[in-house]
Amino acid sequence: MNLNNYFIHLSLCILLSSMVYSQDKRLAKADENFNRFAFVDARKIYLQVAESGYESLDLFKKLGDSYYFNAQLEDAVPWYEKLTSNYAEEVDPEYLFRYSQSLKGVKRYDEADKVMEKFNTLTGKDQRAEFFMNTRDYLKFIEMQSGKFRLLKLSVNSKYSDYAPSFDNQGGLIFASSRGGSGMSKTVHEWNEMPFLDLFASNILEANGILQTPKKLKGKINTRFHESSTSFSKDGQTVYFTRNNYTKKRLGSNTEGTILLKIYRATLKDYKWTNIEELPFNSNEYSVAHPALSADGTKLYFASDMPDSRGLSDLYVIDINEDGTFGEPRNLGDKINTEGRETFPYVSDSGRLYFASDGHIGLGGLDVFVAVPEEFGVFSIPYNVGKPVNSSEDDFTFVLNEETKIGYFASNRIGGKGNDDIYSFKQTGELITDCNQYVTGVITDATTKEILVEAEVILMDDSNNELQRTITNDKGRYKFDLECDTAYIVRANKVDYNPTERLLATNNVLEYEHNLALQLGEGGLAGKEVKPGDDLAKLLELEIIYFDFDKFFIRPDAEVELQKIIATLKEYPELKIDVRSHTDSRATGSYNMFLSERRATSTVKYIIEKGGIDRSRVSGRGYGETVLINKCKNNVPCSDEEHQLNRRSEFIVIE
Repeated sequence: MNLNNYFIHLSLCILLSSMVYSQDKRLAKADENFNRFAFVDARKIYLQVAESGYESLDLFKKLGDSYYFNAQLEDAVPWYEKLTSNYAEEVDPEYLFRYSQSLKGVKRYDEADKVMEKFNTLTGKDQRAEFFMNTRDYLKFIEMQSGKFRLLKLSVNSKYSDYAPSFDNQGGLIFASSRGGSGMSKTVHEWNEMPFLDLFASNILEANGILQTPKKLKGKINTRFHESSTSFSKDGQTVYFTRNNYTKKRLGSNTEGTILLKIYRATLKDYKWTNIEELPFNSNEYSVAHPALSADGTKLYFASDMPDSRGLSDLYVIDINEDGTFGEPRNLGDKINTEGRETFPYVSDSGRLYFASDGHIGLGGLDVFVAVPEEFGVFSIPYNVGKPVNSSEDDFTFVLNEETKIGYFASNRIGGKGNDDIYSFKQTGELITDCNQYVTGVITDATTKEILVEAEVILMDDSNNELQRTITNDKGRYKFDLECDTAYIVRANKVDYNPTERLLATNNVLEYEHNLALQLGEGGLAGKEVKPGDDLAKLLELEIIYFDFDKFFIRPDAEVELQKIIATLKEYPELKIDVRSHTDSRATGSYNMFLSERRATSTVKYIIEKGGIDRSRVSGRGYGETVLINKCKNNVPCSDEEHQLNRRSEFIVIE
């Protein structure tokens, strides 16, 4: 053995072992910082490790996240890029969503859309993916919506974080800022190494509309921890606000040691905020934050990650009783909430809900959306408010005085003075908040391709209830108005043709035209001898009209065939038929007779009511199991398919 080589080899092993141990120790310290949301401290170590050449799925995830959760989307891109490229088969789909959002932050929208397509493939039923797939031309709509606000200069911003603007009852501006007070900043927050937030007020000088120098709210409302996002009662005597879990001078945390957010209420006495109380629906195990009062003060909207939330945070509402007590929190539902972040709600005097979201489709980061109130306390689908309020960065905490059309929001976009800045705006145009979708198409002969004039076209809901009816014009074209996010059936009929139909599902795009061409194949009784006793269904070569086991309702597949019966009855006004319904042999004979009578009645009713056929031309009767067409009598073993052949209706010509 060469002793020199041995000692060199041994020295290298000891050195490498020492390096690995040192690196593992640094990563453990970084993970400790990361897990307590000290992202900046964690990132410093992760970057040093990455620069040494070390690579891992966990390292790239946490480096990307350390930027993503501090809204530094541009810096998150290269790490998510490495993550999704080097560990494509192992990466959690959620990181594809974050990568897509980060790409939008640098306006790489085509690439972001491709990542979202992959996200949709991997997740299947994720609502964010569904919204994306249903609004592929979202940029077109955002452009249509844009230009409805004019940004104004604002002098209250600092080099620190300024956000969460709200109106007090006098129209003054209240906001959160980490600028500190009396020349001293509070403790630095580990998440982003910014000082903790306090609440400030700035009144508007009547002479020129300029805001006064901001001053801290008076009283015990500000502490050495976070206070933000306020909402004031109409009389100005009550304020709801967000604070870290800090009650009676004690800081609380959840079982994992994380300090969460809670909503508090305070009252005004001698121009100072006092009687500060924690609201009873807060929890030490999840955050409740960002209160927003309804105009009449009877409801409080807020954001939370409580157990029934579907995303990182959902929007909720709770009733405020006359005695100041509260009802139970109610989730605002799937129209509003996604698997992402829905947060910072604001309810205008007209009841419109404005909020920030990264789960609904936008320009990148958090975008501001508006939802219109509908019946029974629910809201419409959300609509992106467009540029210049929204950008490729985080845009949030939107408030609007609908009378003056003046409002505020916050953003971390490029060009600001600090980390987050407050922007003022004047609304100059009405937002698009309703759906204008249509379906149009041409009806043609399936064989000759000839356009069919005066073909009947029917629009139905997904339960086959008729909504609208029209005929094609001299160019064979039809058109219907539609609602967003709704399923429809479009059916076409014409004499001497077999009816046809197609399913249609609308999306979230506000201005959208669906093109749905339909072709009709020749049918009817032309050239055929028809005599009493013939089965009209066989003459028309219809699919057999079946019923589900032990049921008598008309199935969707049966409706298509019944429309062909109806079309024939309209074409031959002297024709009369007798509907004969049958069952299989399962169950008792008396029950089967009863069931077949119900089936005959349902079929006759459909032809008369849906087809507009005179009652005197259609009769019906049930035959139970008395006319079976195969061996499947009582106690004879048969498959379900064989039994189904007996559950049928016949249309016998009687005149």
